[in-house]
Amino acid sequence: MLDIFAEIRDDLKIVEEELVSVVQAPDSFITETATHLINAGGKRLRPAFSLLGAKFYHYDIKKVLALAVALELIHMASLVHDDVVDSAVTRRGIPTVKSMWGNRISTHLGDYIFGKSLILISTYDNPIIPRVLSDTSVKMCEGEIQQISTVLDASQSIKDYFYRINRKTALLIAASCQLGAVACGAPVSVHGPLRRYGHNIGMAFQITDDVLDLVADQQQLGKPIGSDLHQGIITLPVIHALERCSFKERLREIVFKEVKTEQEVQEAVELIVSCGGVEYANKVALKYIQKAKEELSLLPDIPARDTLFTIADFISIRKF
Repeated sequence: MLDIFAEIRDDLKIVEEELVSVVQAPDSFITETATHLINAGGKRLRPAFSLLGAKFYHYDIKKVLALAVALELIHMASLVHDDVVDSAVTRRGIPTVKSMWGNRISTHLGDYIFGKSLILISTYDNPIIPRVLSDTSVKMCEGEIQQISTVLDASQSIKDYFYRINRKTALLIAASCQLGAVACGAPVSVHGPLRRYGHNIGMAFQITDDVLDLVADQQQLGKPIGSDLHQGIITLPVIHALERCSFKERLREIVFKEVKTEQEVQEAVELIVSCGGVEYANKVALKYIQKAKEELSLLPDIPARDTLFTIADFISIRKF
């Protein structure tokens, strides 16, 4: 990822330093838990997208820095809450805040991190920025609630799945690409295509994530394989396999079982793969990636555009 982000590497370091600075608190325990969360790492895709979007119009790191940090904080807050809901012990191979300090601390830390993002967002005069991020935050919660409420729900359709991942993942990535340009004063002719690029990339990213949950190397992925199946979360490869599999009754029996053994999860994965679920999901992700690339053709031919093309290609082949 650092190679892909070569153009903004130095500015991403500034974002990283600011992330650490922003979560410092008079209470040393809050600082410790928040710093642990930041030090757990991550791809920093959302701040990177905001910096790259800003490159298309009078780039100034000072104008986009607060936004870049706020975007990562919003994302991190959602992950902390996810870990509580999912009872996740590790993320990216590192102990979660939940596993080290429990649910109550994790819940409030997520709220604290989100509150910090609001302070940063409030520094912008352009009304598009708070309006987009407030709407995105609401819809992210809608997506998460829908996911929880539909666990083990056999009636879920592909349409339901797209609704969920749009809210869970794609909207924040779309906002990241768009608002970096907005922060630097870009017109809609620039930030509109960037938003649409981000939406398509976000959809592809989540679909690929759901595929990797089934077939990735666990050590590379940084979390247990088949965790969605264990939790009863129905993803695109599963929906497709349930529709097409000649062993659909056996697959349905496992998928909608409340408690599954590791052997059952492995059997389900093998059925999903053999029934074409993974292949189908990868094809859908590639269609979104192609749509994203088409939006880039509407933007100026600058190095940042090449980087966005490269990111699209990276998502199509990523292994973690």
